[in-house]
Amino acid sequence: MHRGEGHAALMDGVYRGQRHIYDLTRKYYLLGRDRLIDELTPPVGGRVLEIGCGTGRNLIAAARCWPGARFYGIDISEEMLESARTSIARAGLAKRIRVARGDATDFDPTALFGIDTFDRIFQSYTLSMIPDWQGAIREAFRRLSAHGSLHIVDFGQQEDLPRWWRAALLGWLARFHVEPRAMLIEAAREVTNDAGARMSVARLHRGYAWSLRIDRRPPR
Repeated sequence: MHRGEGHAALMDGVYRGQRHIYDLTRKYYLLGRDRLIDELTPPVGGRVLEIGCGTGRNLIAAARCWPGARFYGIDISEEMLESARTSIARAGLAKRIRVARGDATDFDPTALFGIDTFDRIFQSYTLSMIPDWQGAIREAFRRLSAHGSLHIVDFGQQEDLPRWWRAALLGWLARFHVEPRAMLIEAAREVTNDAGARMSVARLHRGYAWSLRIDRRPPR
């Protein structure tokens, strides 16, 4: 079995049942998602891609926040995409949001959506579940338009929180195949430096989450 297919099967197994309660439960600890959406600021007519779109929750919120843009999403789990398509249709946004099955580390937007680049790409709590998470950052950056930006929010290292909290959280997350990436900032900075881009970092809630933005072409 191809490595990507193996990960897809794992994610389908994880979310086959959880997808029905995912949005209800995750809202309490996937912090920083709405802040990321508020800061996307896509141009009118711009194209926005979410990598690891899951149930479609973020895409729906972003489409409502930025009515002048068009939205796309990929996810490796067909189980999650089933929920996403249902939620998007129920929200009346099927004409503005398209989703498709795709691997975050290797996807072809032209084949999936008929377009080649995006003005904004975001990854919300997905890198901590992708085995080749560094590859996922590089692939996302590669798909940006000339003036595009990549936005990331994911678990931090709980650096300013009690040690007992960190141990309990990491142990609990491991049950769901989630591993916060200790080298996330360094890996993103490497992509940034290689491309001559610009990166900004914010540590949220005492290091509970990290928020990153990489601009392909730094503003003048």
